[in-house]
Amino acid sequence: MTDELGKSIFERSHCPIACALDYLGDKWSLLIIRDLLLGKKRYQEIMASPERIATNILADRLKKLEAAGLVIQQAYQQKPVRYEYILTKKGEDLRPVLEALVKWGKAYFPGTTVFKSHE
Repeated sequence: MTDELGKSIFERSHCPIACALDYLGDKWSLLIIRDLLLGKKRYQEIMASPERIATNILADRLKKLEAAGLVIQQAYQQKPVRYEYILTKKGEDLRPVLEALVKWGKAYFPGTTVFKSHE
């Protein structure tokens, strides 16, 4: 399997679930996607999420999500340069996956709370 840049990436097998987990199977990636789907765009907004991701892990996951074609980085300020993160179509297409996880989580983890849009 290759990424959008044609670089070879590690894959466990040709199973679509295994391939998706190669990108999204860590503790943080889907939570970052969740925050972006809810309207967060800036690094500090994502940092403010209740899971309290460490800065080095957030920076690493954003780079990985960008390399996977799920997120793009876009400058919103020039001096100093600051970036926001925007989901690509590929990233946006994870919305029904997260909605299914919310439905499953609400059914099997009573008392959990669904986050609302950031906007």
